[in-house]
Amino acid sequence: MKYLVLLGDGMADEPLEALGGKTPLEHAATPNMDKLAATGEIGLAETVPDGFHPGSDVANLSVFGYDPSQCYTGRSPLEAASMHVELSPNDVAFRLNLVDIMHHYGKLYMADFAAGHISTEEAGQIIATLQEELGDENFEFYPGVSYRHLMVWRNGKDQMEFVPPHDIINQSIEDKMPKGDGADELIHLMNSAQMLLSNHPVNVQRTRDGKAPANSIWLWGHGKAPQMETYQVKFGLSGAVISAVDLIKGIGIYAGLEIIDVPGATGYIDTNYQGKAQAALDALQRHDFVYLHVEAPDEAGHSGDLEEKIRAIELFDELVVGTIINQAEQLGDFRMLVLPDHPTPVELRTHTPDPVPYILYASDGSLAGSGERCYNEKAAKQSGVYVQEGHQLLTKMIQRS
Repeated sequence: MKYLVLLGDGMADEPLEALGGKTPLEHAATPNMDKLAATGEIGLAETVPDGFHPGSDVANLSVFGYDPSQCYTGRSPLEAASMHVELSPNDVAFRLNLVDIMHHYGKLYMADFAAGHISTEEAGQIIATLQEELGDENFEFYPGVSYRHLMVWRNGKDQMEFVPPHDIINQSIEDKMPKGDGADELIHLMNSAQMLLSNHPVNVQRTRDGKAPANSIWLWGHGKAPQMETYQVKFGLSGAVISAVDLIKGIGIYAGLEIIDVPGATGYIDTNYQGKAQAALDALQRHDFVYLHVEAPDEAGHSGDLEEKIRAIELFDELVVGTIINQAEQLGDFRMLVLPDHPTPVELRTHTPDPVPYILYASDGSLAGSGERCYNEKAAKQSGVYVQEGHQLLTKMIQRS
C-alpha cells in the first residue's frame, strides 16, 4: 500500500460577497478534487489544537500525524533542520523575515512582511551583511529563500512572545515588538539591522526600480530543537517530502523522511506544480509515503489577492491532483489525503484556526463516505464527518488500509 498527502497550503477561506457568498475553494474549478470527494470520505478536521497559534508549523505537524501538544517547540527549529543548521540543547532558533517597514505620521508600520518577495540572490547579500556586521559568538545569521531566513541565538533565551509579521500588515509595529526576558537584546538587534539596511546597496537599487525595500528584519517563531519519532518508528513507513518551504522540509528531516528538491519549485503561484507531482510518483516507487506541499494558495491569501488564490487552487487541482490521478495505475493500491493545513482568508490576510475540509480517498473504493459531489468547506461540513484531533487523520488513513 502507498500513501500520499497532497496539501494546498491555506486553500480554505470564508464566504465572500465578491463571489456571491462562495469561498475561493467553492468558486474555483476543481474537477479532480471533486471526483475524489465523490468517491471518498470528505469531512472537517481540526489541525490547530486549542491554545495554539494557527501557524503552518502547528497545522502541518498535525497533518504529518504528530500531536503538536507533545512535540511542538517552535517554527524556527524546524526550519533550521532544513537549512542544515545544528542546534545544541540550549540554542534558540528564530525565523528572520526581511520586511519593509514604512514611516507614516511619525509611526512605523508593517508595509510588507515579505519585502516585495525579494529574490533569494538579493536577500543573500543582505543576510551576508547582517552576519558580517552584527554576527558574533552569540548571534548567527543564515540565508534562506526569498524573505525567509534564520537567526540562531547560541545559549539564548526563549521565554518571549512574538507577533508574526503577516498578522500585522499595515498596522503599527510599536506595540508588536518582542516581549519578555531577552526581548531588549533582540529589539536592539532589530533596530541595529534597520539602521544598517536603510542604505544597503540592494535596497538602494530596489527603491530605484520601484520595488519594496528590505529595510528591516522581523524576528519570530522561536524555539529549541524538538524531540520527534521518525516515521519508521512511529508508523513503520519510509517516505519523502516535496516542498519549496524550509518549514515543511524541516518537519520531514525530523521525521526521518527523504527531502526531494524539485527544479522550479518556488513557493509561489509560478511553482512547478506538475514537476512536484511527477516527483511524488517517482518517489513512491521506492517509498511507502509522500507528503507533497504547495505554498501558493497561502501566499495569495496573505497578499489579499482573490484572483491569484483562485488560480493557485485551480493549478493545484489540475497539475498536482490531476497528474496523480492520471498516473495512479502505476501505484497499485494507494490511499490519498487531500487538504489544506489551515484557512488563510484573503480578506483577513492571515491564518485562522478554523477546521479544514479534507478528502480521504482509497483506490479500492473502501473509503466511500457521504457521496458529496464536490470538495469545499460547505460540503465538508454537510457531510457530518468531524475529526477533532487533526493529527489522527494520518493514522486513520494508514490504519484503515
